[in-house]
Amino acid sequence: MNPSDCGVIFDMDGVLADTAEAHYQSWQVVAAEYGTRIGRDLFHETFGRPNHQVIPHLIGREVDEDELRAVDRMKEEAFRRIAADSIEPVPGVVELIRDLRSAGYRVGLGSSGPRENIEAILSALGVRQDFEAVVSGWDVQQGKPAPDVFLMVAERLGVPAGNCLVVEDVAAGIRAAQAAGMPCVALTTTHGPEQLTEADLVLEDLRGFGVGDVARILQEAAQTDGDSTSSVEGSVR
Repeated sequence: MNPSDCGVIFDMDGVLADTAEAHYQSWQVVAAEYGTRIGRDLFHETFGRPNHQVIPHLIGREVDEDELRAVDRMKEEAFRRIAADSIEPVPGVVELIRDLRSAGYRVGLGSSGPRENIEAILSALGVRQDFEAVVSGWDVQQGKPAPDVFLMVAERLGVPAGNCLVVEDVAAGIRAAQAAGMPCVALTTTHGPEQLTEADLVLEDLRGFGVGDVARILQEAAQTDGDSTSSVEGSVR
C-alpha cells in the first residue's frame, strides 16, 4: 500500500499525552459545584466519551443544552488549568508521528475533547504542524463509540476509511474504529489489557512501534477485507 494513500489517526488523551489524572481532578471541580463526586469507577467507565454523555451521570439528572455547555466549559477550563504544567507525551508517540510523516503517511487526530484542549496539548507537545486533520467531539453528531469522529478525520485526510489505522486507549474508541472499518492499536495508558482485547494489537506505549508495524497491520487488514482481527489480537509487549 502506498503510504500517501494511508492514514494514521491518533486519539489524544492517553495516546498523545497521559492526561487521565488531570481529567479526573477537573471532574471533581465540577462535582464539588453540584455537591457530589465522581468515583474512580465511573470516571474510568466514561473516560474517552464526550462530556455531554458524562455530565448527566455526574449530576444525576438530564440537563438542557445551556446548562450542558456551561458545565462542559467549567470542566474543560479546570482541565486546562490543572494540566498546564503536567503535559508529557506518551513514550514513543512523538517519534512515531514524525517517522510516519517522513514516510509519507497522512496523520490525523480524532478526539472526544474540545478544540481548545486539543490545540493546547498539540502545541505543548510541539506536534501541531504534523497533523493534517483534527476533529473534536463538538465537530460530530455522535461521539465514540460511534464512528463519526474517525470517519470525518479520514474524509479530511482524503484517504479511504479502510486505509486508516487508529491508535486508542479506551474500549469506546476501539469500537468506534471498528465501526469505521479501521484496524486499531490500543495503549494500556488508561486501562488494563483485559479491557482492550477488541483491538488488533495492545501495547504498553509506542516505544519500539514503528512505520513497518503500521504498514503490516494495514496490509493485514486489507487482505481480510477490513476485518481487523489478526494474529496479533490481544497481545501486549
